[in-house]
Amino acid sequence: MVIITAAAGFYLGSLRSGISPFHLGLVQALLGITLVTAGSSALNQALERRTDLLMRRTATRPMAAGRISLGHGLAMGFLTVVLGTLYLSYVTNLLTGTLTLLTAVGYVGIYTPLKRFTPLNTFIGAFPGALPPLIGWTAVRGLIEWPAVALFAIIFVWQFPHFMAIGWLYRSDYADAGIRLSTTQEPITWAARSTVAQSLFYALLMVPVSLWPTALGTTGYLYAAVALVLGLVYLGYTLRFTRILRDPAAETSRRYTRDLLRISVLYLPLLLAAMMLDAKGRLFF
Repeated sequence: MVIITAAAGFYLGSLRSGISPFHLGLVQALLGITLVTAGSSALNQALERRTDLLMRRTATRPMAAGRISLGHGLAMGFLTVVLGTLYLSYVTNLLTGTLTLLTAVGYVGIYTPLKRFTPLNTFIGAFPGALPPLIGWTAVRGLIEWPAVALFAIIFVWQFPHFMAIGWLYRSDYADAGIRLSTTQEPITWAARSTVAQSLFYALLMVPVSLWPTALGTTGYLYAAVALVLGLVYLGYTLRFTRILRDPAAETSRRYTRDLLRISVLYLPLLLAAMMLDAKGRLFF
């Protein structure tokens, strides 16, 4: 998803510059972003190797399971983050390299440790999580502009119903590992209310935020129509998710959660595809 959103930012930034997005610069930028992302993932797994071992969904990760040593994981993580940052700064610009490094630091150095201390980690972690499309934009344009901020805002807001669904679906796993999320609060009724309230707030906010690119002139009205329909569908599934309040521990609550998770995964690529196909200045389709 990081690569998809970064590529969308690069594509839209290229059109704003009046150049084809399909050139060597796209491959170079995505390679650098991939290296830093891979390194961040390795460092995250190094920090959470003991926690990962306590959760069924992560127990088989290489460092948790002992297939890769801690030293190996740290070396690979730091090396790919540093090399990726330097490479990206060289082939694009210093701003893009700096933003990518800040994303890695925010994810590994701030978000990951906070997971054991406060449920606010989700909100804080959403900032580095939303930076890839902005990074893709700056890789072409070399500066932060309002359309790039709009892309950042879309990814930032989209994450919350998505993350809340994951958090609720794996609530027991996270609780066993001592990870502090809204979904792991006790009693379960309070956790359900908090989870639903956040999901609903951000799903509602998603509708106007997704229309921001049209207001900025980045896309046409066809995108706006698609974004409105997708936003209402996302909101509809989030409203359906509120049914977990009836009986948070029931098996039916898992079905509502899975459905919201599935629609969130479909929503974002479809929204970005519509944005790219109806981008103003579109020259190559």
